[in-house]
Amino acid sequence: MEQGCRKMGTSTRKFPLHSSKRLRRRFLNRAFAVVYFFAIVALLYHHAESLLYSPTYGAFFISTSLLLSDIILGFMWLNSQAFRMNPIIENIFPENIEKVCDRKNFPALDIFICTADPYKEPPMTVANTALSVMAYDYPAEKLSAYVSDDGGSEFTLFALMEAAKFGNYWLPFCRENKVMNRCPEAYFRSNSCSNSEIKITLQTMYESMKRRVESVVEKGKIIDEYKTSEEEAEAFGKWNQGFTRQDHPTVIQVVSQAGNDTDIRGHSIPNLVYVSREKCRTSEHHYKGGALNALLRVSAVMTNAPIILTLDCDMISNDPSTPHQMLCHFLDSSPKFGFVQFPQRFNGLNKADIYASEFRRMFYINPVGMNGLSGPDYFGTGTFFRRRIFYGAPSSFIEPEIVELNPDNFVERSIKNQSILELAHHVAGCNYENQTNWGSKIGFRYGSLVEDYYTGYRLHCEGWKSVYCNPERASFLCEMPISLNDSLNQTKRWALGLLEVSLSKHSPLVFGVRFLGPLKAHCYAYYAFGPLLSFPVAVYACVPQIALLNDFFVFPKVWDPWFFLYIFLFLGAYVQDCLEFVLARGTILRWWSDQRMWLIRSLSSDLFGSLEYITHHLGIATRGFEVTSKVVDNEQNKRYYEGKFEFGVPSPIFVPFSTGAVLNLAALIMGFLKILRGENLDCLIFQMLIASFGVVNCWPIYEAMVLRSDNGRMPIKITFISVSFAWVVYAAVSFILKLQKI
Repeated sequence: MEQGCRKMGTSTRKFPLHSSKRLRRRFLNRAFAVVYFFAIVALLYHHAESLLYSPTYGAFFISTSLLLSDIILGFMWLNSQAFRMNPIIENIFPENIEKVCDRKNFPALDIFICTADPYKEPPMTVANTALSVMAYDYPAEKLSAYVSDDGGSEFTLFALMEAAKFGNYWLPFCRENKVMNRCPEAYFRSNSCSNSEIKITLQTMYESMKRRVESVVEKGKIIDEYKTSEEEAEAFGKWNQGFTRQDHPTVIQVVSQAGNDTDIRGHSIPNLVYVSREKCRTSEHHYKGGALNALLRVSAVMTNAPIILTLDCDMISNDPSTPHQMLCHFLDSSPKFGFVQFPQRFNGLNKADIYASEFRRMFYINPVGMNGLSGPDYFGTGTFFRRRIFYGAPSSFIEPEIVELNPDNFVERSIKNQSILELAHHVAGCNYENQTNWGSKIGFRYGSLVEDYYTGYRLHCEGWKSVYCNPERASFLCEMPISLNDSLNQTKRWALGLLEVSLSKHSPLVFGVRFLGPLKAHCYAYYAFGPLLSFPVAVYACVPQIALLNDFFVFPKVWDPWFFLYIFLFLGAYVQDCLEFVLARGTILRWWSDQRMWLIRSLSSDLFGSLEYITHHLGIATRGFEVTSKVVDNEQNKRYYEGKFEFGVPSPIFVPFSTGAVLNLAALIMGFLKILRGENLDCLIFQMLIASFGVVNCWPIYEAMVLRSDNGRMPIKITFISVSFAWVVYAAVSFILKLQKI
């Protein structure tokens, strides 16, 4: 890359590749932050005063709970302000790329696609993702796609072999017809494709391939008639009786080879390599981080491209010019520039995005704020890395164990060369990393279940910079969970992994401040300490409501000046959040879903992730990595597009927020009864507002408990447990509230 396209000084000034624009609202953000900060200080003073003069144990309990809750909320608000201090939008000009760099000098690109379970991540999904990136508008001889199969499944290999055969027809069709969405499944499903004879023929071929792949998965074996060559028969022969998902040798299969394999037009097709690293029960494999490091080493031995793209198996390319967009930053950047992060955009969201699956704040709003602070974090997918970034800081290169892994090493031999394949098998071994720097100083970093967040954080601490690139047309599209249980289990894993960082020696508040400075460290702290929000949300979801049920009034009366402070703090935070959401091209309807899911996740994912972190460190339980299912159920899909929450399974993760829903409804009913009896509304109003807010947000839960009869309703078992638990919580807190100070 440096040799072919780096000498561009005059050209890039004449034909710029990118530009930056600071958002003017940063000044309003700073002014509002000052006002809001003093309001928080005043609130904490009020809580401290109430605590000191508590007349009863009940008042002391409430004051203490609210004080601790608001300290945590204030801390998280402080962290969030770092994103608002210097937001920057990046613009790119990919049309200028070939004016400053000839295509033959484009840097080579290695693409990493990760999958781990053929039943939760169907092989056809993996094959579609691979085909979509192999069809990039990029020199085929410079493209290599590596698929890591941590499930060790012959079905995934079979799907890739079938995809390579179909690709001989699909790739030239996309090139000649200038197809934008080059994922076959998405293209044939859309209404935009023509009904030409060649299109119909291709669709027939694709459907035939799809039936074969789904057939072998369903039957659990690959029948002999599908093994059309000796090479294929030999490849599948590696799955013998002793081959298991947890215990098997390395499998590396070159499915297609650039320069050797051609499409029907005689053009070269990109490299496609299947990799299943060695597994054994006695070795730690480090989940996705370990799989990525194995790909990093295998690809270094086989092609060693200077740029790497990491993708989840369901994240398809939606724009064939994405590599050109990436080059706009890589070809005109400083030596400290390390990676380009594209946003995750989701395919098939319903109108309200009921599970807030697009994570607009995480993937759209906050990265713009981090652009002004050395760049966004690593999202785990849709990221183009400079290979050099994984070998130490910009100014202190860490030499790998063998010269073949050096990012500057030039690979001269074919990827099918026997010595190359032998070395690739060796570096993918389960014991290769023993007594090395892999996972600590080299490669993707170990130490957290959220290896993406942790890796990006450590790379920034080393001095690398990044940029957030969000073009008008989505560069990638991925699938999202359509079941609430799957969605919450995914974010529970994130919560556990984030706590592993926040409460470690590499905590952003200690290690991060030293190497990143306070603003960037607070950005990382916003995520790392996010699971702690489970405590204040639980307090505000239960304590004021139970106090109301016991005629215990927690908040100031309506005309008390302190009452207006509470109103300002609540409305100030919510209105600012809503404005940012809408300015980031969100809708009011989706913002409402987003804030509701924030509350639900706090009382489920964050709470269970925190509990799992505690039990793991007490030696009571071990942490695990649950693969999020990408399998689509037609009935679930129908309910999702109708805007109905999918509960269905009796998962304990539903209990905390269902308990909160019961308490809020009980408190609201009691409040209205008190009003009907003529009691003073001044004392009730704020607790009534909180209960009303809770009830409105919990409507999908009440609907699932009582009004629905479909398979996605709340299981009766969970409803019963939630009501029982609500009574227990009510009884316990009521007992404390009635204690008198001696």
